[in-house]
Amino acid sequence: MTLNKTRILFLDDHEDTREMVALILKQSGYEVLTSATISATLKLARRGNFNLFIFDSTLPDGSGLDLCADVRRFDLQTPILFYSGLAEDKYKTLALSSGAQAYLVKPVDVPELLQTVQKLIAQAKPTPQLTNNAITRKRSAAAAG
Repeated sequence: MTLNKTRILFLDDHEDTREMVALILKQSGYEVLTSATISATLKLARRGNFNLFIFDSTLPDGSGLDLCADVRRFDLQTPILFYSGLAEDKYKTLALSSGAQAYLVKPVDVPELLQTVQKLIAQAKPTPQLTNNAITRKRSAAAAG
């Protein structure tokens, strides 16, 4: 039986940050898709079934805050974590008011990043597709047992 991995979509315009965070998350067992632009991230978010979005706040093609608000128009359940270099409290407040559940300031210790990711995913409501996958797994296990 193959279990679906927890899927994370990570947006950051700095390639080294994208690669480093993606590697950390992949080594922890997550499936990670990365993006460098808001437009590409929005397309992926609309198509994919993700368990978590991680967004930078300042990007060459726009604001992560605007992206967060756009995502909330079609996805109210998937948690959003901002991973940003903007350290002032006002940015955290803006991110949370735009629909995010958490805000971490770069750089962050790996254990803190992983703990935040795990907490947000655990607290999230399952999407219908994930629920259907869980039901299918339970039926398969019952049939096998």
